[in-house]
Amino acid sequence: MANNRVVVTGASSGIGAATVRLFRDHGWDVVGVARRQDRLRALAEETGAEVFVADLTRQSDVDGLRDYLAASGPIHALVNNAGGAFGMASVEDSDPDDWQRMFDINVIAVKRVTSALLPLLRQGSLERGVADILTVTSIAGHIAYEGGGGYNAAKFAARAVVGVLRLELAGEPLRVLEVAPGMVKTDEFSLVRFDGDQARADSVYRDVPNPLYAEDIAEAIVHSIELPNHVNLDLVTIKPVAQAAPHKVIRGELKPRSS
Repeated sequence: MANNRVVVTGASSGIGAATVRLFRDHGWDVVGVARRQDRLRALAEETGAEVFVADLTRQSDVDGLRDYLAASGPIHALVNNAGGAFGMASVEDSDPDDWQRMFDINVIAVKRVTSALLPLLRQGSLERGVADILTVTSIAGHIAYEGGGGYNAAKFAARAVVGVLRLELAGEPLRVLEVAPGMVKTDEFSLVRFDGDQARADSVYRDVPNPLYAEDIAEAIVHSIELPNHVNLDLVTIKPVAQAAPHKVIRGELKPRSS
C-alpha cells in the first residue's frame, strides 16, 4: 500500500517548512505548496518532498494544484498553514488594503483549498479510514488585542470556517482540526507584519524566555494527524510558558515567587 500523502500550504518557511520536514521524517509523502519557487526547490532537495508553486489567493492556481494532485491519486491530510499578518495600526487608522490581504490569505484561501481538495480527501479516507483537514489559526482568533485589528478579524473568521466545516462534514470519516499558536519565533512572521523593519520585528521576542519555534507547532500538527482514527483534536492551543495571553508576555527570567 502506498504511503499516506499530506498537502502542506505555506511550506516555503516557518511552520510550513518545519511541518514538511517532520512529516517526511515520519514516512509520509508530502506535497509542499507556496509561492516562492526557490525556497520550495531547496526544501524538496533537502527532504525529498514534492512541491507545487501556487498563489492560493488565485483560484486558477488552486485549480492547478487540485489537478496536479488528482493526477497522482488521493490525499490523506491537508494542512492549511498559509497565512500572515500585515501591520498593527488601530482599527481607525489601519489600511483597508492590509485587511483585504489578510482575509484573502487567512480565510478565503483556506476556503478555496479546502473546497478544491475535499473530493481527494474523501478518496483518501477510503484508504486510510479517515482523512484530516487541519487549519493553523492563532490565539489571535480567540482573544482580541489592541493593534490586532484586521489580523484578529481574519483569524476569528478562519476559526469560524473550521467550526462550520466540522458541522457540515459530520457523518463522514473526515476530521477537522485547529491548531492555534501563540508567540512563535520564525524568520519572517513579524518581519512581514512590520513591513521589513528588522529592529521592530526583533523587539517582539526580545528578552522573552523561550518563545515557541516552528518545530514546536509542527510537532503538534503531526501528532494530531497521527492519532488513532477515532480521535479528533478539535482545538489545540499552544503558547510559550512566558505568554499568558496575546497581550501579556513576560520578559526576563521566569522564577518562582518568594514564599
